[in-house]
Amino acid sequence: MGSVLRIILQRLALGLLTLLIVSIVIFVAVNLLPGDFAESILGQGATPEAVASIRRDLGLDQPLITRYFDWLGGVLQGDLGTSFAQANFATFTGTDSGATTVAAQIAPRFANTMFLAMVTAAIAVPFSIILGVLAALYRNTVFDRATNIFTLSSISSPEFFLAYILILFLAVLNPIFPSLSNIFEGMSFGERLEKSMLPALTLTLVVTAHMMRMTRAAIINLLASPYIEMARLKGLSPMRVIVKHALPNALAPIINVIALNLAYLITGVVVVEVVFVYPGIGQLFVDSVKIRDIPVVQACCLIFATAFILLNLTADIMSILSNPRLRHPK
Repeated sequence: MGSVLRIILQRLALGLLTLLIVSIVIFVAVNLLPGDFAESILGQGATPEAVASIRRDLGLDQPLITRYFDWLGGVLQGDLGTSFAQANFATFTGTDSGATTVAAQIAPRFANTMFLAMVTAAIAVPFSIILGVLAALYRNTVFDRATNIFTLSSISSPEFFLAYILILFLAVLNPIFPSLSNIFEGMSFGERLEKSMLPALTLTLVVTAHMMRMTRAAIINLLASPYIEMARLKGLSPMRVIVKHALPNALAPIINVIALNLAYLITGVVVVEVVFVYPGIGQLFVDSVKIRDIPVVQACCLIFATAFILLNLTADIMSILSNPRLRHPK
């Protein structure tokens, strides 16, 4: 286990280094966005003195490197900063509800996005594995070809196109699910689930192809193995051979692709959330970019990057732990 632990620690160290580099890229890229928050709220007729005053109050007059280390220090302490838009609103109204912090804005939105990701995963993962197993069992048949055409068509289509197709058939022509996902606090689990179904089905169509085709390929690759031939010679049914003998030994690549697609469910939801007006972190990200709310945009990007890196690390570690050659070296 010493070699396995060493490899895992190396992956974790590489993940932290990657996250540090990504934080620099995020900060520089966000601050290079065209436009300025002070100018956007004051309008084109604002005087240079008024713009400079707001920039000074928000700390935007500081050098870029100073602002980066201030932001990074706050992030390491759990402080994502203060939302420019909310702070400006609180100043004009004379109220301070505690919602001016970025963390207070992101927390409910992130919870909504995680709920959507879990609903999608609960549908997509078993559906993809079942399709992959059946496609491997009936490979080169009409079912196999139809499954491949369906999954490749869904992954080749833009997310907004799939979303509008589902809205047309499942909300307009056949009003089964609501077309708008207006989630709010205090809503029951059943209502939340119902309003999240169309976004979840859209994401399911997007991620199913990767997982299904990897499951199919991994199983077919093992069907020529000697132990599979031995299982067949014992008279086991094709389904039992695949489920009991081939599938467990094909888990490493399947786990890897599942983890990568789960990362996509958190980082790739922006378009889907915008189409369905789903109050998640992707919708917050788009709204914040429009008004140049830099701290919120930076925090959203950092959360996307962290989720992607963590799930990639999880995929690597699970692949390592599922490799018998590493767990039981000679």
